[in-house]
Amino acid sequence: MKVYVNGEFFYKADAKVSVFDHGFLYGDGAFEGIRSYGGLVFKLEEHIERLYETAHTLMINIPLTKKQMIDAILDTLKKNQLKDAYIRVIVSRGEGDLGLDPKKCFGKPSIIIITDKISLYPQSYYENGMEIITVPTVRNLPEALNPQLKSLNYLNNILAKIEASNSGYSEAIMLDSQGFVAECTGDNIFIVKKGELFTPAQGRLRGITREVVIQLAKSNKNPVYECQMTRHEVYNADECFLTGTAAEIIPVVKVDGRLVGDGKPGALTKKMMKQFHSTTRENGVRIP
Repeated sequence: MKVYVNGEFFYKADAKVSVFDHGFLYGDGAFEGIRSYGGLVFKLEEHIERLYETAHTLMINIPLTKKQMIDAILDTLKKNQLKDAYIRVIVSRGEGDLGLDPKKCFGKPSIIIITDKISLYPQSYYENGMEIITVPTVRNLPEALNPQLKSLNYLNNILAKIEASNSGYSEAIMLDSQGFVAECTGDNIFIVKKGELFTPAQGRLRGITREVVIQLAKSNKNPVYECQMTRHEVYNADECFLTGTAAEIIPVVKVDGRLVGDGKPGALTKKMMKQFHSTTRENGVRIP
């Protein structure tokens, strides 16, 4: 495997950044997870747009144009001869001193691109559905650390993931400070009720796969509502599924010990999964 680091390619064992990098010291940076399918990088422009938006809010000036970043991603995939891959793009503030002040960084962000394989959940979850729980750790407040920032500071999610894992679950619902469903530790969440889709409007990342699902649902004439959602609505949904770049679309059949619907992946969920996979194979930026 070859990794892109600041304009050069290194073998995995030699790909390094400084221990004084603020991304390492403080989680000070942004990242994106992207997928390629059959030689097409899915929603590449949208991922890059979100990366640059996060960096802009963090006041990190990425030294590449968006086109140069896209070209660097495609070059990395080509170097590794990958057609079906998970792509991790990382932009940190770069090397500085041991203090918090970003002004004392040297002004040159670190850019890393990793291309590899990923399997977030076992295939049985996609076929039979997964069980999830709600964890005590609440989602970050927008006033504290906006959940729409895809930053390198993922401690909020990691603490929730630890709680889920300690309880024997692979994924968990996180509530916002008011007790409404926000998202899961690494995925957005949807429920289906009488052919209509509902998904939280607040306290969550602007998911790229989430947006694809909304577009697919509308093309199918299934109404979609972005709204406040409680666990009561989740428990009593006909279907439930999660979305994410790494997870894709994964059905949920039990939440906090309560069966969702008949306890099996629902018909609409399975239809969305099939349509999503077709979409990923037909759309994207081609790897040279």
